[in-house]
Amino acid sequence: MGFGGAAPAETQPRRHSTVVTYARAPPDPDRPRGERQVEVLSGRTAVVTGAASGIGEGLAERFAAEGMNVVLADVEEEALAITAKELEAAGARVLAVPTDVSDRGSVDDLAGAATHAFGNVHVLCNNAGVAGGGIPIWATTANDWSWVLGVNLMGVVHGIQAFVPGMVAHGEEGHVVNTSSVLGLSGGNGSIYSVTKHGVARLTEGLWHDLRAAGSAVSASVLCPGLIATRIVSSDRNRPARLRDPDTDPAGSADRARMRETVQARFLADGMAPSDVASMVVDAIRSNRFWILTHPASIKPLVEQRLRSVLDDGPPAGGFGMGG
Repeated sequence: MGFGGAAPAETQPRRHSTVVTYARAPPDPDRPRGERQVEVLSGRTAVVTGAASGIGEGLAERFAAEGMNVVLADVEEEALAITAKELEAAGARVLAVPTDVSDRGSVDDLAGAATHAFGNVHVLCNNAGVAGGGIPIWATTANDWSWVLGVNLMGVVHGIQAFVPGMVAHGEEGHVVNTSSVLGLSGGNGSIYSVTKHGVARLTEGLWHDLRAAGSAVSASVLCPGLIATRIVSSDRNRPARLRDPDTDPAGSADRARMRETVQARFLADGMAPSDVASMVVDAIRSNRFWILTHPASIKPLVEQRLRSVLDDGPPAGGFGMGG
């Protein structure tokens, strides 16, 4: 379900602070439009946001094992440095760049640093994300929406805007993987998180069509994880002070904190290992598969239920979830 990526309290918005230019490669007439895929990863460059832990760390480890240059981005600077040090100790070529994906300027800086260090970028994983909620949708605040939308949806938009023009222009095979969620495909209770993840899924569908229409050597996939052993539930640790609201219900807050601890423990105890998710992602990149469902046996029925409610003019499918 993604994690990491919230803006630190002291960060102020920056606008397009880094401009990267690329030489445009001529189209390859021997390749069908929109049908090219990354067959060789070794020696190429991957960028992963939310890379300091969870799925992002799993992706970074797998890309390093494939012989790629790996650019790690995360808002948690200490955890990011530890992950980078561990990969470097294993012989990987890494660059760690503290990044707030909700800030377009910060993501532009990431693109500039990646290109300066390793040249062309071939794989982009817009993976940073945060949870949010535990309350009815009408009880959420403007700050709740700003935080979760800023990281989960606009963070993906910023990654696409900062990296994809260069990936298209250099003409080499490339792939974009955007992290959505099972909650980005299914119905259920009101949830800011689910709204953003539905947005990421639709955004990635549109990106795939745009790349195909352009005859680009770059393709795209959307990753829809189910229960994964990550700390996504405790992502409030990264919520900036400027987007926190005064606590007007201490008793309710304590109850929600206990619930989050219980859910977080279940994720870590029962969730799929991030390394297994990374294997699925690498396979999808190599086979140019769009939908990456970590638990297809349980996710596909939820998708079918939701679409069946549309086709049958029925009430919304679902009825589970933790709210806001």
